[in-house]
Amino acid sequence: MIPSFRVIVPAGGSGTRLWPLSRAGAPKFLLDLTGAGRTLLQATVDRLTPLTGPDGVVVVTGSRHERDVLAQVDVSRANVLAEPSPRGSMAAIGLAAAVLVEREGDVVVGSFAADHVISGEGFADAVRQAVVAARAGYVVTVGITATHPSTAFGYVQAGERLDVAGAPDLRLAPGFTEKPDAATASAYLDSGGYFWNAGMFVVRAEVLLGHLERLHPALHEGLRIIAAAWDTDRRWEAVERHWYGLENFAIDHAIAEPVAAEGGVAVVPGSFEWDDVGDFSTLAALLPADDAGMHVLGDASRVVAVDTLDGLVVPGTGRTIAVLGLDDVVVVDTPDAVLVTTRERAQDVRAVVDALKAAGSKLL
Repeated sequence: MIPSFRVIVPAGGSGTRLWPLSRAGAPKFLLDLTGAGRTLLQATVDRLTPLTGPDGVVVVTGSRHERDVLAQVDVSRANVLAEPSPRGSMAAIGLAAAVLVEREGDVVVGSFAADHVISGEGFADAVRQAVVAARAGYVVTVGITATHPSTAFGYVQAGERLDVAGAPDLRLAPGFTEKPDAATASAYLDSGGYFWNAGMFVVRAEVLLGHLERLHPALHEGLRIIAAAWDTDRRWEAVERHWYGLENFAIDHAIAEPVAAEGGVAVVPGSFEWDDVGDFSTLAALLPADDAGMHVLGDASRVVAVDTLDGLVVPGTGRTIAVLGLDDVVVVDTPDAVLVTTRERAQDVRAVVDALKAAGSKLL
């Protein structure tokens, strides 16, 4: 365990690129997408609890998912903060940090998404180095060693090495880049000076809130008022009065990018395997291929593949799915919807969700 270290797990979003598996009512963090017998949320809490202790994990989720979160993970009800509506990752993380300050004072907090898959060695060491750097005043991100020029991930630049005892791999992070085009991603990979941005941030709670007060004072004030009332009978009065007017920001844009430009962000390299399971193509890569070259999530006995390679099938209804002569195909079968696409077009599934939303569909 790391002393005075607390973990914030933002558990939100609907995973639109994984429709029809992931939906607003059953988002991907509540699903077992790796066949490991644990949902993504459960695996996240399993990974983080040894670093902070059983009472050190705070999950921030939507009010409609509060009951499911409590049913899945061994986290006290007090440590599940239910948002009445989504206001972006900055509000979620800022609320948790402010509540922790009210409860415990200035602890170091680490934010780790509920829907990422991490394996291999090195995660705990990277977090420990990040905590050391956070105590020195930095906002710290854990950068993932890029293995290919992905255009699906953001990137964090790694600058000069920083001399912080206990964090030998720490480097300055001068800037962030949103999902680049293929040529830029290739240049980043060739340079060796960029990591994938996994959205993991470690920082002293008061440092985070201080940056927020300076950069977005109205958001800071609202969160502080709500946090001060959170553990009292005035919680919902404060929420009703202040929550819905909060600015909607991602923490990357609200804090990481402007503070990086000021020299206040550092990056610790992470050598472990990481994926945000952003679409069905990346999901397929996480699953082993069977003898026919297919990746199956679910009952493989329900899949018949002939002359087809490297596709993904999710048999979710008990009926048999046969695939003939199609490589890289994606077939997702659920009781009320079937998706058929290719791994190449996996990032475009959101367009289907947008079309269904425009049509007033209840399948979302």
